[in-house]
Amino acid sequence: MGENVTFKSNGHTCDGYIAGSGPGVLVIQEWWGLVPHIRDVVDRFAAAGFTALAPDLYHGESSTEPDGAGKLMMALNIAQAGKDLSGAVDLLVERSASGKVGVVGYCMGGGLALVVAAQRPDAVAACAPYYGVIPWPSAQPDLSAIAATVVGEYAEHDDFANPDATRALEARLRELGKDATMHIHAGTHHAFFNDSRPEVFDAAASAEAWNRTTALFRSALSA
Repeated sequence: MGENVTFKSNGHTCDGYIAGSGPGVLVIQEWWGLVPHIRDVVDRFAAAGFTALAPDLYHGESSTEPDGAGKLMMALNIAQAGKDLSGAVDLLVERSASGKVGVVGYCMGGGLALVVAAQRPDAVAACAPYYGVIPWPSAQPDLSAIAATVVGEYAEHDDFANPDATRALEARLRELGKDATMHIHAGTHHAFFNDSRPEVFDAAASAEAWNRTTALFRSALSA
């Protein structure tokens, strides 16, 4: 449905997968990499009427094992990832012919969704972190810089982004005057949206989260 693409990344290049037409949506990978599940999510956003792009932040590497994925995540060059994400935003602005984009990310990508929202408040109008994790001390975002509406989707049973941390993040954003709401799905586990992992996938929570995210993007990106 989509196509592979190479785009400029502040003096470098980054590859990615893009599909669709309409308002721009940046899709940020889990720690596994740009795997078939993330490409499928891009296709889903395309089918819903968006131009969706998932950049390959690992530049060709991926893993199917937690140990390997964890090593890739911790070895991620955060400065370069920031450049790649900003370049992806620029491509979406160009392709969608709109100055505003939405960003959604899963697990590691959920944390990076907040990072890019803080990094590019000029363009990111809506941010949907799913059970977002920011494990790198050097990558803590300047939450005060975020201009986007933030609507997060989190799990009740999550050792990475637990409900207490989720509520603390929501409270901090609101203290800063941000429009932020974090939804915690009862009975779910980390990565509940990933339908390629039947041991954690929750169809009802995924559908609810998907409908809320697409509604957020349609509302924020329609102006």
